[in-house]
Amino acid sequence: MDRRRFIAASGTALGTILAGCTGQTETQTETQTEGETTAESESYTVSIEPLGEVSFDQVPETWVANNGSWADMGIALGQEPPKGVWLTSRYHTHYYDDIPGLSVDKSDMVSLSKSGSVSKELLYELDGDVHIIDPNFLMNRFDGWKQADIDEVRENVGPFFGNTIFSTNYPWHDDYRYYPMMEAFEKLAQVFQQQERYEAFEAVHDEFQANLAPVVPGRSERPSVAVTWASGDEPEKFYPYTISSGTSFKHLHDLKVKDALAKTDVKDFHSSRGAIDYETLLEVDPEVLLVRGQEAKSAEEFQNTVVEFMKNHDVASSLSAVENEQVYRAGSLYQGPITNLVLTERLASDLYDADTTLYDRQRVADIVAGDF
Repeated sequence: MDRRRFIAASGTALGTILAGCTGQTETQTETQTEGETTAESESYTVSIEPLGEVSFDQVPETWVANNGSWADMGIALGQEPPKGVWLTSRYHTHYYDDIPGLSVDKSDMVSLSKSGSVSKELLYELDGDVHIIDPNFLMNRFDGWKQADIDEVRENVGPFFGNTIFSTNYPWHDDYRYYPMMEAFEKLAQVFQQQERYEAFEAVHDEFQANLAPVVPGRSERPSVAVTWASGDEPEKFYPYTISSGTSFKHLHDLKVKDALAKTDVKDFHSSRGAIDYETLLEVDPEVLLVRGQEAKSAEEFQNTVVEFMKNHDVASSLSAVENEQVYRAGSLYQGPITNLVLTERLASDLYDADTTLYDRQRVADIVAGDF
């Protein structure tokens, strides 16, 4: 297979990587800065750990994303949706219903994870110009992926560019830094050469934070919440999440909630892969119970199924959160600049009875459409 037009140069944690030629001549000596092109060449370089410097000789048009965090960033930058994400079911495009005129069609989007593994052949088939995927995620989460496979896909299909930003609880992530959502977003903006769009979204994010600040009460009045994962309409077991770094917890950090599980004997799901039952939840007895795995439901559907089931459950009905009607959807694992606005405002309404609009929906729509 012919080499692609995109190249990746020396990496930090993954060693020296090369996927093609830059097409530059000896006369092209003008210095390039990260994320910027020169007057004499379209080639540009963007740096991200663990890959180091990744160079492109043309702006990518098609792409594959690890998850909804990166997918949402691409949409915010005015790009076509990625050809694939890890699980399409966890990329909740209905969040865009809040934004005037914005919708994303997932009908042709492919789930990269099939029966718990990711096929190298699928990446060949998708033929993306760039893979916004942390190679360490592939090599540590899925059997069969080795450095040689990463090198092969990069050489024959397109480079990798990414960092596992949604969670820092994987032990293999200790070897290199984690990027907060907005910093990762800025990196992707450099890949797609959409720095002005990023700057416009940065202003929206800053204004949102300013609007949110007076909504969040003082520490003594903030609720203690337990974050769990439970699917189905009648959950009997829960996977516990302690609130840590990562885009999956950004809205909770922004809302400054207290972590009900942090100082208990309950082990975080990432380290234990274990579940807890209602009896254990009752021992913790959080003020608020936040349930993940329920994002396909509306608030009303969630209350009429999961919460109604808890109210009629012998043990769950004794939980303070159930008695006080403080059980809510927890929000997605994967958040980008648009979905974070939607989820943070939603949970601010749930937790703090905020009845005000915290961000300008039309402004978001305008930026995505190219009106900065």
